[in-house]
Amino acid sequence: MVPSYQLSPIRRKLEGREQAMSVAQSIATTWQEEVRRLAREQNAVVLAHNYQDPAIQDVADHVGDSLELSRIAATTDASTIVFCGVHFMAETAKLLSPDKTVLIPTAQAGCSLADTIDADQLRSWKAEHPGAAVVAYVNTSAAVKAEADVCCTSSNAVAVVESIPADQEILFLPDQFLGNHVRRQTGRDNIHVWMGECHVHAGISAADLRAQVEADPAAEVLVHPECGCASSAVWLAGVGDLPADRTRILSTSGMLGAARDMTAKTALIATEIGMLHQLRKVNQHTDFRPVNPKASCRFMKMITPELLLRCLREGRDEVDVPLDVAERARESVQRMVAIGKSGGAR
Repeated sequence: MVPSYQLSPIRRKLEGREQAMSVAQSIATTWQEEVRRLAREQNAVVLAHNYQDPAIQDVADHVGDSLELSRIAATTDASTIVFCGVHFMAETAKLLSPDKTVLIPTAQAGCSLADTIDADQLRSWKAEHPGAAVVAYVNTSAAVKAEADVCCTSSNAVAVVESIPADQEILFLPDQFLGNHVRRQTGRDNIHVWMGECHVHAGISAADLRAQVEADPAAEVLVHPECGCASSAVWLAGVGDLPADRTRILSTSGMLGAARDMTAKTALIATEIGMLHQLRKVNQHTDFRPVNPKASCRFMKMITPELLLRCLREGRDEVDVPLDVAERARESVQRMVAIGKSGGAR
């Protein structure tokens, strides 16, 4: 072996980089092995949402959207559920598996959309519309779900609304962009929509989308219905500013299904950037690009490898729901799980 001092500066730099990469890969492997060992010891299943950091997605037992993960939580044989997502998702898992221990690596992982409405506000809104059916997006607290008739996700929202008699008023909450999407899809004019929004999806604008399409006119365009640009995307496709045959409004699960069969060279993705990891895993031939590269949810990214390890070692942070709230909220979530079983969710 040639002594390092006899190597050229460039050669030494390259070898140093290779050694650093090898160490990083070894650390990652060791971390993953430790997570899986602890999960086995504690009979725990690790669930990760599509918006989580790629390292968290890769170590999880199951990765998916909120509806898919809710169904797994409802049927798992594991005694402990570790939910790598935001707090309302872990709450939903607890509603569906009340006898299991549900943990989230940090209880600080909240949701800007869920925070746009609380139970008192919903009760006041219901009082203004007696007899209306309340459809609550799953991105809400358990206390809000307890005041709803049925929950929905971004992929089964249309099916949920269509299950309600056409002449009955509907209060749809809390996402205004998803609510407007449901109005378009169902053609119903008796849907009242709460004016809430996800700060990440609201920040993906029509201007961002149009600029990206102008730069790559042959690209496929996949837009999440929570996005601020969703309504504009439909309109722009209708007037020819976006490719109508290649512009689709899809949930994250719908995006994943579309990606598997995609043959396009590039695809523009309008949703939280964590989703790109799963899309790239199922299709290495298409270049998946974010419409807004800054569309990262700081709450989702609060779940780190270190906190996941702490969660498994110390049983933190446990999620619980008061019994009186849980009983009523569980009914609305169970109705959601039963509707549109072939779809996905956020």
